[in-house]
Amino acid sequence: MEKGKKQGAFNKFLTFIEVTGNKLPHPITLFAILAVLVVFASAILSSMNISVESPAEPGVEVTVTNLLSSEGIHYIVTNMVSNFINFAPLGVVLATMIGIGVAERSGLISAALRGLVTSVPKRLITAALVFAGIMSSVASDAGYVVLPPLGALLFIALGRHPLAGLAAAFAGVSAGFSANLFLSATDPMLGELTRQAAATFDPAYAETINIAMNYYFIAASVFVLTIAGTFVTEKLVEPRLGSYKKTETDDAEKIDYLNSNEKKALLWSGISMVAVIAVMALLIVPEWGPLRGDGPNAIVNSPFMRSLGPIILFVFLIPGIVYGIMTKTIKNDKDVANQMSDTMASMGMFIVLAFTAGQFVAFFNETNMGLVLGVYGAEFLQSVSFTGIPLVLAFMVVAGFINLFIGSASAKWAIMAPVFIPIMMQLGYSPELTQMAYRIADSTTNIISPLMTYFAIIIAFAQKYDKKMGIGTLISVMLPYTIVFSIVWAAMLIIWMLFGIDLGPASPIHYP
Repeated sequence: MEKGKKQGAFNKFLTFIEVTGNKLPHPITLFAILAVLVVFASAILSSMNISVESPAEPGVEVTVTNLLSSEGIHYIVTNMVSNFINFAPLGVVLATMIGIGVAERSGLISAALRGLVTSVPKRLITAALVFAGIMSSVASDAGYVVLPPLGALLFIALGRHPLAGLAAAFAGVSAGFSANLFLSATDPMLGELTRQAAATFDPAYAETINIAMNYYFIAASVFVLTIAGTFVTEKLVEPRLGSYKKTETDDAEKIDYLNSNEKKALLWSGISMVAVIAVMALLIVPEWGPLRGDGPNAIVNSPFMRSLGPIILFVFLIPGIVYGIMTKTIKNDKDVANQMSDTMASMGMFIVLAFTAGQFVAFFNETNMGLVLGVYGAEFLQSVSFTGIPLVLAFMVVAGFINLFIGSASAKWAIMAPVFIPIMMQLGYSPELTQMAYRIADSTTNIISPLMTYFAIIIAFAQKYDKKMGIGTLISVMLPYTIVFSIVWAAMLIIWMLFGIDLGPASPIHYP
């Protein structure tokens, strides 16, 4: 009876999340509303003569700029286009997606994922699924579409419960979204927003931020989360699911193994990727390298680190073309152009979002509200002695809770970064740390958010093996991953903080 009450309360909570989330405006509309609210808030705060001392320029008072004044309205109207074009992630995300899109549409990423999980020993299949899912975040669409159904089929072939295989793959793809051995489109997308928010507090420091700011941490996270995901699948999820009785439909479904041509194409595309990376190394490692910087940190403070977006483009574009040519998915330059244009067509929602988000971020920065809120917010937190690790953990809880209602990682960070980064900088924590804490919270709660873009697709995959599978059931299966990933990943970040290890190249824990 008590169990029934708990389950009922849990289902009510899930219903609340789903209903409330569905009532929220679309992110595009949400940013338009927020931009209007910023305009009116600037008028109110300006009339109150609120000011703070600039942290970057001691002795200089910073006040809130009124966007409803004549000068403010002039700014709004004359800068609307430039606010859109200069929205920090816009250009670099579109550029990186050109290369990643060709790699995905040529079949390279799908083949790499299938090849990985179908070639490992049986005892490592769970770890391979989780690892492949984590790595698939370089092209999340392929991960969601390829791995969960493949994981289910592999587990059936091994006499294991298919939903456990599906869950392991889904956990890797979605809960481990911010861990990877490669930089992906997510890094410049969030990184540029972080740099823009940091510039409102300390423009000079913001200039030193690079989009690989979390790379050391996210690369190490791949192995930690792979172990954690394997443990949850084999020790918690699979025993709870129990035994599974195969059906005739299950026997009819076949695993899509790589054929000889795909294997050969995969080999040569891998060789081409190594060649591209070698060429990039020649441009920066030797002292005469044209992309090398000056001084003791010549590689970190270099044109190379400021050009990671285009570099990601070529690292994926060339292997994608090689794979496409060898598998005949690319027959001529028109096919490459079509794959690029198809990728840009799929980015239409992001481009429109960039317009309204660009207005909100630009208005917020122009009013100086981020700086003012940062100073006052930090002073309040210091006054109640709420700093350090408890503050970072509390921020992660807030970010994870918001993720249950707003699925887009970039949309949430565009809202949160201008507010929280100045606060954390005022308290001595770097923008790089704040971004990493956000990424952990955002990733680990993806798999229990009914509003996550691919949630319905995963349910459809799962219903092949359990006709009664619904939102509540799937979340109950995935909840152990969220709990364990959150604890393990947060503990890893705390250890990183205690030892003061850089999160990425020239990306410290503390803001100097």
